[in-house]
Amino acid sequence: MISVSDFRNGVTFDMDGKVMQIVEFQHVKPGKGAAFVRVKMKNVITGAVTETTFNPNDKYPTAYIERKKMEYSYADGNLYYFMDMETYEMTPVDKDILDSSFRFVKENDTCTVLSYKGNVFSVEAPNFVELTVTKADPGVKGDTATNVTKPAKLETGAEIKVPIFINEGDRIQIDTRTGEYMGRAK
Repeated sequence: MISVSDFRNGVTFDMDGKVMQIVEFQHVKPGKGAAFVRVKMKNVITGAVTETTFNPNDKYPTAYIERKKMEYSYADGNLYYFMDMETYEMTPVDKDILDSSFRFVKENDTCTVLSYKGNVFSVEAPNFVELTVTKADPGVKGDTATNVTKPAKLETGAEIKVPIFINEGDRIQIDTRTGEYMGRAK
């Protein structure tokens, strides 16, 4: 059990059968009346964010989120399969659970799979990946204004904006959280 007075950012707890994670909290001691805790929390399964006030003496059961490094193996229809590196077990994950950052993940990349009581609710892609540009129009000679970009297609099928000097076959680094070009791969 965790006391509301012990709430900190990132703490997960079970509230009415829902797994909630503290996004922001504030202990408030008004001049009159009892103290309370104002909390902005996120439902880790649905992603919904709510604001609630709690009595500092309330207690809730702690929710333990399992974070496991797994290797993305392959996709079959709407199911994406991840392999446990220790037991070699395959875990199927529905396409609806994956977020937009997963478009930069290729087979054999290591991801973090988050689950609660054995149910997978999220997959975190690596923060940075190196991918090969498969399609990019050539740059126009003389077009050297600052920050000129062009669309490029990557080996995973994702499209991003890259600087004009990037060509087909180049390996580039991408920030999967923002989907932005970071630089050429070394």
